[in-house]
Amino acid sequence: MGRLLRIFAVALFVMCFSAGVLNTTALGQETDDQVKIDMYKKFTDNRIPNPRAAYLAGKDYLAKYGKDNDQYSKYISQWVGLFEREDRKLRLPALIYNDKKYAEAYKLGAQILADEPDYLKAQIDLGYAGFVAATTAKNESFNADAINYARQAIQALEAGKTPTDWAPFKGKDDTLAYLNISVAALTLKSAPDQAIDHILKATQFETDLKKTPSTYFYLAYAYESGPYRSLSTAYQTQCAGKDESAACKAALEKLNLIIDRIIEAYSRAVAAAGSDPKNQQAKAGWMTTLTNFYKYRHADSDAGLNELIAAALSKPIPPKP
Repeated sequence: MGRLLRIFAVALFVMCFSAGVLNTTALGQETDDQVKIDMYKKFTDNRIPNPRAAYLAGKDYLAKYGKDNDQYSKYISQWVGLFEREDRKLRLPALIYNDKKYAEAYKLGAQILADEPDYLKAQIDLGYAGFVAATTAKNESFNADAINYARQAIQALEAGKTPTDWAPFKGKDDTLAYLNISVAALTLKSAPDQAIDHILKATQFETDLKKTPSTYFYLAYAYESGPYRSLSTAYQTQCAGKDESAACKAALEKLNLIIDRIIEAYSRAVAAAGSDPKNQQAKAGWMTTLTNFYKYRHADSDAGLNELIAAALSKPIPPKP
């Protein structure tokens, strides 16, 4: 935010310098309309020390004298346009992170990106906003836009571009991790296989997400609703109740490998949940599902499960099969 303000101030200074001939003395020589002179002076006096006051004065001037279409009204119109363009950039993060006004934020963001299609800060904020809206406000109406913005931002960041400001994230790695988990969370239902890829990307970075239980629940859910469901359905259809064939044996091995990934992800979710009271209800459900899958893979025994959970977070996350 601070850097953006500085950029805004510099841009306004350059515009003011380039139009330095447009002063009140010159205007006074061209008109005897004292009101016009005074209104223009109020605008010019505030351009540098108080841009917002200059903006309001400029709007008043244009409302009264904009139809003159002279060099003064054209200059003020240009200045006001620049102010509004930069002011939108300043207001967007506050709408998202402070006010939680997501509909207004996406409308404003569309305006910003219409002016500057590659403005990375807006892409990051809007990409993350959809995740926050869906997970905290249960509002999924921005999912499609958020996914699109987040993917654009990820691509730009991976190409080496940087935003005007990293906040509220801690830097590039933190931003990439949260954008990837945002895309994953918003595609869990529609494209779980893609969600797995984004979750694994998110966990490559040393961020708080590696200690967050929902990260691993998302991973377990993605494996469960994606490859496990399709492989299980295919196996039941083609192999259940039939003599074991080489093809069915291979299919069962693939299915068991996915089950092992589900067990691994749920064990991490349970371990990360720890004793935090806010995680206990979810942890109980995860533990039940984990136990069922674990017993299936261990002859209906849960021996060794507690040890698996205890060591879960100390091991590297296995890759996608």
